Amino acid sequence: MFIDVHAHINDEKLIGDVEDIVKSAKDAEVEKIICSASDLFSSEQAVLLAEKYDCVYATVGVHPEDCFSYDNKVESKIINLAQHKKVVAIGEIGLDYYNIKYQKEDLEKEGKFLTDEEIKEKQKEVFMKQIEIASKLNLPIVVHTRDAMGDTLQILKESKEKLNCGGLIHCFSGSAMSAKEFFKLGFYISVGGVITFKNAVNIQNVIKEVGIERVMLETDCPYLTPEPYRGKLNQPKNVPIIADKISNILEILPEKVGEETTKNAKKLFRKII
Repeated sequence: MFIDVHAHINDEKLIGDVEDIVKSAKDAEVEKIICSASDLFSSEQAVLLAEKYDCVYATVGVHPEDCFSYDNKVESKIINLAQHKKVVAIGEIGLDYYNIKYQKEDLEKEGKFLTDEEIKEKQKEVFMKQIEIASKLNLPIVVHTRDAMGDTLQILKESKEKLNCGGLIHCFSGSAMSAKEFFKLGFYISVGGVITFKNAVNIQNVIKEVGIERVMLETDCPYLTPEPYRGKLNQPKNVPIIADKISNILEILPEKVGEETTKNAKKLFRKII
């Protein structure tokens, strides 16, 4: 059995085919799918999909790229959605410095002219507000971090007393050393299709060093499709391909990868049954 801990089946590229996507996932022994959100609308869609399909669970939250949409009204609605019985975490939340130039361009179209540092500060502010929500509701968090590993780790360390339910660093791209720092905070990391890419030496080496004791599997679909299907839309059914790659790296059976990563997912996301 496998669990896809981070899937955007609420994405416009996939949402029209969810029935088939869920069926093909089950046929591939992917028994559970956590539908991840990036803003209020996708949070609402994730909850609706979780209500419709027994195997689907949801996270709710605002992605750093959408941090300027976050206000008191959005926060109130996120808090309300987060109390749904099938919402397993607040996410995806975090920091993304890679795409700041695109955020600036979008803001300038609205007549808002901000510096890189001002945008970073807004991302941090929204990240910390959502950590607070997770703490109050006793939920873990799902963290997106891109080109911001240092600041992400610093915020999580400073918020340690609020991270009572731990969390997941999704689509992990850091070093083995940074992974171990997250582990000390009670976090897990998840690995997706990138690990199958020929140039993915970093994440392959991370798995060699840290093993799967605190690792989960994800697709981040419809993005980051694993080889040999790179270039096509990704789906939860591709999780076993990621497990196979990890099994080759660690020289263990794919079934063992499935067993351990599923156990990790159920330990962190306590509402999964």
